[in-house]
Formats: sequence, C-alpha cells, structure tokens
Amino acid sequence: MRTNNKNMKKLQLLILTLMFASVSLAQTETPFDKKLFKEQKDQFKVALKHYEEGDAYYMAYSVDYRKAVSEYLQAYDFNPNSSELNYKIGMCYYNFDKYKMKKYFETAYKLKPTVAPDVLYYLGISYHIEGQWQKAIDYYNQFASVANAPEMQKLKTEAFKKVQECKNGQDLADKKARVWIDNLGKMINTKYPDYGPVISADEAIMVFTARRPDAEDLSPDGAYFEDMFVSERVNGEWQQSKNIGKPLNVEGQHDATIGLSPDGHTLFIYNDKKGNGDIYISTDEDGSWSKPEQLGKNINTDYHEPDASLSFDGKRLYFTSDKPGGFGKHDIYYSDWDEEKERWGEAVNIGNVLNTPYEERSVFIHPDGETMYFSSTGHNTMGGLDLFQSKLVNGVWTKPVNLGPPLNTPDHDVQLVVAGNGRYGYASSYRQGGEGEKDIYLITFLGPEKPPMLSNEDNLIASIAKPVKEKTKEPTLVAEGSNMAILTGIITDEKTKQPLQAEVVLVDVVKNEVIAEFKSDAKTGKYLVSLPGGSNYGIAVKKDGYLFHSENFNIPEASGFKQYKKDVELKKVEVGQKIVLRNIFYDYAKYSLRDESINELERLIKLLEENPTMRIELSGHTDTRGSLKDNQVLSENRAKSVVDYLVSHGIPKSRLEYAGYGETQTLISDEDINKMKSKSEKEDAHQQNRRTEFKILSL
Repeated sequence: MRTNNKNMKKLQLLILTLMFASVSLAQTETPFDKKLFKEQKDQFKVALKHYEEGDAYYMAYSVDYRKAVSEYLQAYDFNPNSSELNYKIGMCYYNFDKYKMKKYFETAYKLKPTVAPDVLYYLGISYHIEGQWQKAIDYYNQFASVANAPEMQKLKTEAFKKVQECKNGQDLADKKARVWIDNLGKMINTKYPDYGPVISADEAIMVFTARRPDAEDLSPDGAYFEDMFVSERVNGEWQQSKNIGKPLNVEGQHDATIGLSPDGHTLFIYNDKKGNGDIYISTDEDGSWSKPEQLGKNINTDYHEPDASLSFDGKRLYFTSDKPGGFGKHDIYYSDWDEEKERWGEAVNIGNVLNTPYEERSVFIHPDGETMYFSSTGHNTMGGLDLFQSKLVNGVWTKPVNLGPPLNTPDHDVQLVVAGNGRYGYASSYRQGGEGEKDIYLITFLGPEKPPMLSNEDNLIASIAKPVKEKTKEPTLVAEGSNMAILTGIITDEKTKQPLQAEVVLVDVVKNEVIAEFKSDAKTGKYLVSLPGGSNYGIAVKKDGYLFHSENFNIPEASGFKQYKKDVELKKVEVGQKIVLRNIFYDYAKYSLRDESINELERLIKLLEENPTMRIELSGHTDTRGSLKDNQVLSENRAKSVVDYLVSHGIPKSRLEYAGYGETQTLISDEDINKMKSKSEKEDAHQQNRRTEFKILSL
C-alpha cells in the first residue's frame, strides 16, 4: 500500500501546528475568564468556585493560608497558567511552607511580570531560602530598582537589608560550624509543627511546643492551637512525647514553652489569653505541675513578652519584650529576684551590644552562668532569625558571634538550648527532609578542629540543603564542654529507702554566701544542681526531722565539664546517728577554723537550737599520713575548736563533748587507697578520711 505524500505532509503540518499551539498556550497568561473556556464550561465552573473559596480564606480578616492554598491548588489543576493564581499560591506557601513557593512565583512572573508590584521581592526570597545567594541578590536589586510606589518603600528598605543578609550568607558559607545536626525523629517530631524545646541541664527532660490535633480547636490562623508536650530521656533515648495536659494546656488558647530551669522544676510559659502575650510560671514541687501564674508587672507589660530563661541560681531572669524604650523591636532584658519583696525587680535592658534595631528573641542563659544564646534578625544574620552566642567576660557581654551554617539557615532558626555539658544542644528549624513544618533537632558541637584532619569530615558536617538525619559513628574529636559541673542524685530516707523531697542549699564557701536553694522531686527524690566553674561550693541537704547532709565541691575556673552523681540518704534525728561535716575547713596541719566553715557551723547551731535537749559529740579524724601521736593531737584539737565555736555562739557546754580519733577510724583503708590508680583518686580518699563528725548522744 502506498501512502499519499501530499496528505502525509498535511498531517505532519497539522501535528506541528498543534504542538506549537500547545507550547504557546502553556506559556501564555490565561486568566480565569469563562470566555476562554467555552468548551469546558462545567470544569471551569467547578475550578472557579475553588478559586473563589480560596480568595475567601486568603482575604479574610483572619487569613487561613492553609485552607486557601488547598482551594487554590484545585483551581490550579484546571488552569495552571493564571499569573494571579500562581502568585497567590506562592504567597500562601510563603506564610507556612517557604520551600514550595519558588515554582509558583517563577511561573507568575514569566506569565505576567507585572502580576504584583512585589513579585520580584518574593522571587528573591524564594532563592534566598535555598541559599542561592547571588540569584537572590539579583532579584532583590531588580525589585529595588522598580519599587518606586510609596506603598513599596518599606519593602524596598527590607530588600536592601536582605541583600546584606545574602552577602553575610556568602561570607559565612566558608565558616561552617563543626556540628552534627540530627532530626530527633518520630518520638518527638510529627507532621505538625514541633518547636520551642527546653531541657533540664542533664537532658533528662524536654518540654516543647507543638500544634497538633491534641489541641482540638483551630486558632484564627487555621492551625491548631499551641500545646505543650513532654518527653523523658531514658538510657540516652528520648521517649514518645506526650501532651503535658492540664493545668498547663488550656483549651482555646496558645500555651507554649519558653524556658525551663536547669533542674527541670520551674517552667516558663507563653500565654496570650489577654491578647498581648505574657510570661507565666509553673513549678513542679509536689510531683505535678502547678497552675501557671503570671509574672509581675516588672516583667509583663501591655506589650509582648514571648521569651524567658532563668539563671542557674534562680536569681536572674532574662526575657524579651517589645515595649517602648528599647533599641529595636524585641529587646533582651533581665530582672533580678528581690528576696525581701519576694518578686522580680525592675527590668533592665541588656544593652546595644546584644540588642539591635531589629528582633532579638529566644534568649537562653547557659547553666555555666556566662554563655548566652539567642536569635536575632540583626547583627550579621544570613536570613530570618539566626542563632548567636555571646560570653559574659568581666561583667561585659562580648560581641555576638553568628553560629553559622549548617546550624543557621536562610529561614528562622530559633530557641537553641544547650545542655550543661556544652556539647549537645536542641533547636527547632524548618529544614528540607524533616518530619513536618518545623522539627526539633539535636545539635552535637564537635569543637575546634585539631590535627590530624578527619578523613570523613565532610560526612560529619550537615549541609543547609540536606541536614544529617541518620545516626553516624561518633568522631574522635569532641567539644571540650563547659567550665562547670552538674551534681545530680536521689535523696531518700536512710532506713526506708523511700524518696524524699528535701531542700538543697548551694553555698559559696569562700564568700560564705548562700547562692541558691532548690528542692528535690517529690515523687522520685531526684535533685540537680549546676556548679559554674571558678568557685568552691558547699552543698547542704535539709529536711525537717532529719539530720542535714553536707558535701563540698571545688570547681576550678577552667575545669571543663564534669558530672557528679551523689545519692543522699538522710538520717532521722535519733540517738546514735552521726554525720560528716564536709564543709568544716582547717589550714594544713592546724586546728584553727577557717572562715569558710561558718555556714556549716551556723547550720549545726540551728539544728541544736531546734532540738534544745539534744547532746552531741564532736569528733576529729585524720588520714594515715603523719605520726600516730601527731594525728591524735591534731584531731582532738580540731574537734575542740568546733565545740569552742558553738559555745561562743550560745550553745551550752553541757550539751557538747569532743573527742579525737586520729587515724583509727578511717572511712577508706590504706589497702584500698593503694589499689587506686590515679593520684587524684588517692587524694580524694585521704580527704574523706580527714573529717569532722558529730554524733547524737541523747535527745
């Protein structure tokens, strides 16, 4: 069969014409005009209805971008060549899912460059968010060159700022932080926004904010109201998060985490039930969280206070506010606790070293007392809120340092909290590959690079586009950690072994000052105390009806990080009970009391005053170094010096006896000491043998 060549050529011409027409149609602006869809009347009618429904959500007083884009996308399926529709879809995604917006802004601009006066600006943001710095700069500059209308001047100023942010991003790109970034996974994160983590200093508990269906009601922005969730870390693994429940979460309002004390017993909450956003406080003293109470007028104002962080000693609260008189939008302030008035004192602006004309948010003071982390849209941010660090040196905050990529991205990076060890942090961020809109990530700080170079270093550093999600073998190079110690343990009854809620008093023995007072958990008996470097600390554990227990910890200025575990068994006030007074100090080979002993002696005096018929024996003990005779005399004189002090402060001598036992009652034998490998272990053992004790003789 032969084919007619003339007919074949006509067919080929028709196919080419249709192809060109199709391409032309795909690249041509096609508004939602029924005249253009005469052959698709029914489909057009349905699509137009979706478009109009989207507009209703998009233009409502309380804009709901999620519902709007859901309707718009159904209209888009019918007609993807409307510049106006593409622009609106892009704007919706800009407000809750920025990584999806570029496609639609690009299409809108190609179809109709004049679709909106700010389309070039949002194209700049689309490339900015992906870290395509130069393309973003080009679009921002194009926008600035044509944005002459009065209503565009504010956005034009913002475009100039964003050009600088992109240049900052280019500079910081070669200064990547040595960190791992791991998504905490499905035990913490969901497809809904999860953010705002706060932790105890030992990473035993995390409380965070999420917008999940647990809240039941939708807020005016179309998402679920904020609720707080909690997770505990068991054997190094975070457990399934749970809604923290009432009284912290309240139906029909935002309840969000903003700060947690280092011991995990004081929670600061953001609440907007009055419409402006205030800071509330809840404590976990009896094993359950108390009803949140608003902080005083020196903290909360008629303006917006969305962030708070408590110092390790509980005496200073750092927070943010946009009240008048600051340097910019939200500024960082602090307030000191007034012991006499039992309230927070007048707020003080932390100053323009940290505060800028822009936003300062998510302030976090580390338990070491000298390191602050916060987020800012000022300084040398690379876009949105970036994470910064500053150090308190001789009472002055240093110039903030941008923590750099991959920790910072071109989008908002907020609320970094760092564990007491200084090696691990937690932050919320919106990153590609996450579980949902915002996820919580574990940050592992690797510390400064040291030779030899790690051959697989590139695999250990997360990138902006693809953060590390999988578990990786731990590197040999780790962060040196903070200059501080954490003391944790369980307080129980010596005989019943039942947990006790007791008071833990932290004392600077050199200054003879009570630094802070804490309470152990009512249900578990657990306690946690942060000990910043550079002080000698006395610890006293007290509870009515029990003898106090004391410990001593000397934390040098540059000691690095240490964690001590000390379980305490409190002894009831009974005849025959005895305790070691670990914060009684003497000069070497002498028996005169040092001033550092006063706080411990005052505790002993109070115990005797509370038990007016109690008679006690004070005893001195030495280690086995030195002669038996010298040790005997020294121990007896030391015990006598304590008795003399008590008598001079009003305790009848008839209630006191003293004895010296020299080296005859060591707690740790020489045999056991000789088995110890390190010199520090041996010295610590000798120190435990050198002690002052008291024993109850009668009641």
